[in-house]
Amino acid sequence: MGKGDKKSKRGKINRGTFGARRPRIKKRVKPETKINVDKKDTVRP
Repeated sequence: MGKGDKKSKRGKINRGTFGARRPRIKKRVKPETKINVDKKDTVRP
């Protein structure tokens, strides 16, 4: 239950690994980038 424990969150942080106790954070796609992918930005007077 410390830094040497492979299964605990603290042990995963110490080793730099990921697993069930320390999942990777997924990057979210911003809605603005989804909309503007196909359309060109135009400046209107």
